[in-house]
Amino acid sequence: MPPPAAPAPAPASAPIPAAARGEHTHGQVSLPSPRKVVQRSSVRGQILDALRAALVGGDLAPGEVYSAPALGERFGVSATPVREAMQQLATEGAVEVVPNRGFRVTERSARELGELAEVRALIEVPVMLRLARTVPAARWCELRPLAEASAVAAAGGDLARYAEADRAFHGAVLALSGNQQLVQVADDLHRRSQWPLVSGPVHGRRADLVADAAEHMALLEALVAQDLGVVQSLVREHFAGSGG
Repeated sequence: MPPPAAPAPAPASAPIPAAARGEHTHGQVSLPSPRKVVQRSSVRGQILDALRAALVGGDLAPGEVYSAPALGERFGVSATPVREAMQQLATEGAVEVVPNRGFRVTERSARELGELAEVRALIEVPVMLRLARTVPAARWCELRPLAEASAVAAAGGDLARYAEADRAFHGAVLALSGNQQLVQVADDLHRRSQWPLVSGPVHGRRADLVADAAEHMALLEALVAQDLGVVQSLVREHFAGSGG
């Protein structure tokens, strides 16, 4: 009698759905497109720029508390990007968190600004003196448009625009050192020095801005000429006299 035939192999079954296996299926839901993330980041960045401009210009008064919802209504956005931007400003020392109320604009004293100017000079003067000895004149001439941009902003009396142009010029000078850590640290100190005093912006008069901007062009000329004595005195006076 022939042996019984072996059972036929079972047909391949279709994959068992994840839900039938008791697994969560939330991970299969389509994720937000990168474009949406970029848009949110863009809004937060725009609000951060607007808040910085308001701080420099004195529209947000030192010592006053502002809530994220109120500022969001002012800028036409939700409270979320405002809150995120304010948290960034808190890390920069421009505001401080007030639990259950919002953010208080930091009250800067003349002494604090003087200390910032001193620290900036300790960092930047030696670097600029070294660059004056090594950077070709042609490279300094390339920075002339940045110096001119600060002069245009100063002539218009636009505090926020001047603050950005001022930082752009100093950042470009220090970038020639090739030390990105130095550039970041110096930029943070520079930004902190631009927040207004308790009594209001110290650079509110157009003449003050114009004089400050003129020092940028004078500094470039001294760097081109490799006049180390003038470079040192100009930078120190620039920091002490204007915080710019």
